[in-house]
Amino acid sequence: MDFHLLGPLEVLDGGAPVPLGGVIKRGALAHLLIHANSVVATSRLLAALWPGDTPLTARKMLQNAVRDLRRTLSCEPGSEGRATLVTDAPGYRLRVDPDAVDLLRFRRAVERGRAEVAAGSHESAARVLREALGLWRGPALADLVEDGLVWPELTGWENSRLNAQEDLFEAELACGRHHAVLGELQAVAAAEPTRERLSCQLMLALYRCGRQTEALAAYRHRRVELVERYGLEPTREMQKLERAILAHDPELDPPSRPAPVDGP
Repeated sequence: MDFHLLGPLEVLDGGAPVPLGGVIKRGALAHLLIHANSVVATSRLLAALWPGDTPLTARKMLQNAVRDLRRTLSCEPGSEGRATLVTDAPGYRLRVDPDAVDLLRFRRAVERGRAEVAAGSHESAARVLREALGLWRGPALADLVEDGLVWPELTGWENSRLNAQEDLFEAELACGRHHAVLGELQAVAAAEPTRERLSCQLMLALYRCGRQTEALAAYRHRRVELVERYGLEPTREMQKLERAILAHDPELDPPSRPAPVDGP
């Protein structure tokens, strides 16, 4: 079985979707997967599934959900498979192969890609980071969020995704592929106008594409956002990039030979 959290909750058995039932059962599975291979206290599960007032029957409903999950996943204690849901005081533990959970694969791939960027292996980094970001099928646990289960972990995942996108753009720009990533960069930067690293990457890509005026306009737009929202000026790094663009600093020039694109 494969477990997908980076998008609507999904369980695949040999590639076929597994019906997961109602929100309590799906929410319990998702929370156990978030903390895969760790004990999750019953009180913590109850608080996650009922963020407001916990009904008197909540503990019984959780027990029923765990029983149904064991039946659905065919992971009764002692059975063979990629996942085993066990009672482990003071709650439950979902033992699962890390390769079966897209969130865990994403984290490992991002760590590997970031190490490649730090080592200057930008071609390899770009490939690994694109594969990691390709695991996302939409907002994390979108179906549960729609049902009202909004957990703090989801904000951290979204930040990790944005950080990985910035690492990817850094690798692609270092490979000289500013034309190839410009459209993607513009879309992400427009959705995240307060992320300075993205703004700097967009400015650099525009400049390398021969669009100096638009690169400077991106700087002014970022500055207006900062001043109006927070009363702050851009950082020294961003101001330095603006001056370098105005001066056509040779340090901003792309690599002499852009690396070939691995895929579409």
